[in-house]
Amino acid sequence: MKKITLGKTGITTPQNAFGALPIQRVDIETAGKLLRRAYEGGMTFFDTARAYSDSEEKIGYALSDIRDRIFIATKTTAKNPEDMKQHIDLSLKYLKTDHVDILQFHMADRCYKPGDGTGMYEQMEDFKRQGMIKHIGITAHKIGVAEEIVESGLYETLQFPFSYLATDRDIKLAQSCEAAGMGFIAMKGLAGGLLTNSEACMAFMSQYNALPIWGIQRESELDEWLSFFNKEVKMTDELRAFIDKEREELLGDFCRGCGYCKPCAVGIQINNCARMSQLIRRAPSEGYLSEEWQKEMFKIEECINCGACKKRCPYELDIPNLLRKNLADYKDILAGKASIK
Repeated sequence: MKKITLGKTGITTPQNAFGALPIQRVDIETAGKLLRRAYEGGMTFFDTARAYSDSEEKIGYALSDIRDRIFIATKTTAKNPEDMKQHIDLSLKYLKTDHVDILQFHMADRCYKPGDGTGMYEQMEDFKRQGMIKHIGITAHKIGVAEEIVESGLYETLQFPFSYLATDRDIKLAQSCEAAGMGFIAMKGLAGGLLTNSEACMAFMSQYNALPIWGIQRESELDEWLSFFNKEVKMTDELRAFIDKEREELLGDFCRGCGYCKPCAVGIQINNCARMSQLIRRAPSEGYLSEEWQKEMFKIEECINCGACKKRCPYELDIPNLLRKNLADYKDILAGKASIK
């Protein structure tokens, strides 16, 4: 398994890390077993967030006794220094540690800088002086914000969506991080669950100095990622042809399923309904054609075009229009006018 170093942080870890967002959906015993197996299988980097409900608590429960052998990155959604202080205190409490290796501004819509009047970056520096954090990081979903972050030279790590659906601009961003000595952490390596070939995903990542954090909720998922510790994966002509075909099918305005658009005023499950066309063709379709899902999809007809989801979307998608397109396709599938093969 290839190891990478996250820029100037000195953090060196296998290029195969654990994304803890999904473990908030399972009980603490199940999460604990997953986390422990991940570590025993070779993973040493664990990424979580204050916003991921009890994920930090589950990491503390499972891994606190081996704290000196792992790296923990967490995040704060705070918008002022006072809330940041509360967040870091809670993170340290639940993680059962006296420091985190990286504290990241979560889904930043701007590049916080010293002297910008917010006090946010200065608070990060204070945490670092106190030894509560070792490195200052940031996560972003918007490419323009991410590019400004790299240019600023203020951050030690950047976390950004990165998969084999990446654009040339996304790839240039990853390369710019490496040139600047900034660690690049890749989220959404499965494009919100649309990508299902783990070998192709891993082969793509192996071409870059990027640390993918795979969202893991089930043992079967963990088994796939741990298998790569026993077999080296490199890009091949066969995998490249597969990726090219996938890119042709999926590139464009597609929903990653992050859910930041919610809640919906009329109860639409936006993060699934807005990508139903892809989901129904890339997974067993029967479940998505059930009466329950038909009811959910037809809620789209109740959309009041308030625009709230569009404003919240970190990828700046035209969500109301995307929902309507998916509903039209769904109706065609139900009527037998469109194929799901």
